[in-house]
Amino acid sequence: MFSRLLLLLVALVTPPAAQIAASGQTLQVVPLPKDGEVLVSFKLEEALTDDIRAAIHSGLLIKFVYKVELRRSSAAWFDRTIASAVVAATVKYDTLTRTYHISRTLDGSTEFADTTPKEQVAWGTLTDFTRLSLFRRTPLEPNADYYVKVTANASPRNSAFVWPWRADDAMGFAKFTFLK
Repeated sequence: MFSRLLLLLVALVTPPAAQIAASGQTLQVVPLPKDGEVLVSFKLEEALTDDIRAAIHSGLLIKFVYKVELRRSSAAWFDRTIASAVVAATVKYDTLTRTYHISRTLDGSTEFADTTPKEQVAWGTLTDFTRLSLFRRTPLEPNADYYVKVTANASPRNSAFVWPWRADDAMGFAKFTFLK
């Protein structure tokens, strides 16, 4: 009984870095606090495999959803979520015109939608995000430690398409100190 309790306690207090190292996925996260807001860049370091390429070329709508959380570290209790945002990227291959329809949304609002004939541009739309202004009106306490945590999920999810990751497919985080 004591060993189970100890194991549960260790799991609860294990820092996110150890959890990420155990997952094997690389989701690079870079926060940039600037002018009272936090700009967030992140990139899913996943190669475009033949299985993923086949899923995209099947004509299905492929969607990657990223949940981005701004959190405040706490030594005495659980870390507190200050703000969160959901970023989604989609790719749909048109087999007739051989073009990729790409789009990104932020909290349900369309950021952009376009078409491209280039596979690498479409893959970059799903995996590479630069300086997103996700936390504009979030008051931050000066000289406090924060971190940005990003989790990724892919769809569709069925047995015909095997994604190279599972559950919360990939997770990454980066710490920063807000200086004013």
